[in-house]
Amino acid sequence: MSSPFNQLSEFIKSEANHLGFSACGISKAGRLEKAEQKMEKWLADGKHGEMAYLERNREKRYNPVLLVEKAKSVITVLYNYYPEERLETSDNFQISKYAYGKDYHYIIKAKLDQLLEKIEMKTGKRKARIFVDSAPVLDRTWAQKSGLGFIGKNTLLINKKEGSFFFIGHIILDLELDYEESSPANYCGSCTECIDACPTGALEAFEVDARKCISYLTIEYRGNTLPEDLKGKFNNWIFGCDICQDVCPWNRFSKPHNEPLFGLSEDLMQMRKIDWELLDKPKFKQLFKSTAIERTGFKGLKRNIDFLTD
Repeated sequence: MSSPFNQLSEFIKSEANHLGFSACGISKAGRLEKAEQKMEKWLADGKHGEMAYLERNREKRYNPVLLVEKAKSVITVLYNYYPEERLETSDNFQISKYAYGKDYHYIIKAKLDQLLEKIEMKTGKRKARIFVDSAPVLDRTWAQKSGLGFIGKNTLLINKKEGSFFFIGHIILDLELDYEESSPANYCGSCTECIDACPTGALEAFEVDARKCISYLTIEYRGNTLPEDLKGKFNNWIFGCDICQDVCPWNRFSKPHNEPLFGLSEDLMQMRKIDWELLDKPKFKQLFKSTAIERTGFKGLKRNIDFLTD
């Protein structure tokens, strides 16, 4: 006979599925001691580059009880962003697939708001918070702990059935639920496709040096110029980089998403190198209003384009 915890957990997973999430897992809230040790060493080695926000709120990052009073559970969801159509590669620059459409933060948060509302209709008002890549939460660690996949050598969460092109979101709340008994095994084996393919040498097994990472340098890095020693190694990427995912054998199982707001616009599909080089502020706003690329801004994107064309 199933327990009330089990029934409620199954209800949550079913509702998450109805809302369009690819997967939902639940883990017990508590301090992430192993992840803390690994991240503290990574920070001490300076491999986070200029992402100073990673140095703040460290205690909260490792312990969700400090984020939500009396937190008992972490509900983690995956949302697919693998596109059916891709940008043309011939005579073109590239942007990461996750940035093709509208900003994922708002889309996933709205769906998690709905999921929390469904939970509270069953249980009454909870102490709860929703997180979508916007607070001190170790997203991939919680996803792995919740049984949704394993963290690969490219440092990304990999689901054996559907690959790695997912956004991760969470609800942390004061509700006891059924929890995953163990995290999935790692299935990278002896494969080093992602490490071998990284053109800037940013990857070691299970660790990335942000200071060499194309995604970090084209999005997070705020310097006026990009590192000269990496010139000629960006492989046409001007916002983000998908190389370590594109070569991953597990992504042969990736399936196109069903989210209309993630689709490529006609204007973006028609862009070629000359159009990017002539990009001005009005065109930037037209192409990227309410998208993740707004974060880098016109000046940042032009810096990236200039780095590839100078």
